[in-house]
This record gives sequence, structure tokens and C-alpha cells, in this order.
Amino acid sequence: MLSSTSTQRYKLIYFVPVKDLDTTKAAIFAAGAGRYIGRGNYTECAWVALGTGQFRPGDAANPHIGKVGELEKIEEARVETLVIGEELTRKVVQVLKSVHPYEEPAYDVVKLEDF
Repeated sequence: MLSSTSTQRYKLIYFVPVKDLDTTKAAIFAAGAGRYIGRGNYTECAWVALGTGQFRPGDAANPHIGKVGELEKIEEARVETLVIGEELTRKVVQVLKSVHPYEEPAYDVVKLEDF
């Protein structure tokens, strides 16, 4: 358990085409995501679930997948992982954006509390 003086924890959640899953995970793990501090020294920790994402690229889009104006449905993975500290979380998000195939990757950062 983390003490109240420990560094803030964040959960990064993102969605990615299945074919790009391993590339994005490798990049964020190399940047420092997925590490659990404490006993065990676990690394490269993540939860992954598969589902179907959909989007319709607008007129100004330059889609990696699909065509402007057409509804696209694709098998995607939802990835959840822990990141310790705000500065590292910002770095990991930038790395994710740099390797993710989409113009605008869908992701969330959630600040975690310890109870």
C-alpha cells in the first residue's frame, strides 16, 4: 500500500487497433508505464480487453483506417495501466501519441486515490 506521502498514481486508458497493440504497449512500458512500486517490483503490467470501436472521419480528417465520410468499425483493444507521478504520466501520454496510428488517439488519464 502507498503512504500518503507517496507519489500520485494515475491510470492510463487507451484504445488501439489490435494490430498496433504490442507496439503501443512496448513504447509506453519503455517510457515507464506499467510499473508497480513496492514488493515484487512488477513491470509491464496492463489489463487488455477487446471490443469494437467505430468512427466516421470528417471532411478535414486524414484517417489511418477508413475513408472520409464513411462509418468505420474495427476491432480494438482497451488498455489500462498504472503510471506513477504526473510528470511521467505526461511523458507516457506523449509517447503514446507519437506511436499510435490514429490522428487523435482516444485515451483517458484518471487520478487514483488510495483508501
